[in-house]
Amino acid sequence: MVTMSTHRNILRTSVICIMLLFTMLASGCSSFEIKPWVSPFERNNLADPIMSFSRDPVASAYMHHVYDAREGARGAAGGAGGGCGCN
Repeated sequence: MVTMSTHRNILRTSVICIMLLFTMLASGCSSFEIKPWVSPFERNNLADPIMSFSRDPVASAYMHHVYDAREGARGAAGGAGGGCGCN
């Protein structure tokens, strides 16, 4: 048989656990100082041409323009236009 004091203890323990969990979750969202993931002296490594997705950036830009013109009516890549290539 569960007495009233046992029920209160269980309820009190549950509330404390929930408050503790909420406090831990909420404290993870706060940061006083935002630091960049990449240091300024490491950015030259990321700007290296070997890090690009395509080997030829001019051809890639042209193909992206063609893709935008074709899919402009649907908005697949977020480009503006009506699909005719006359942005």
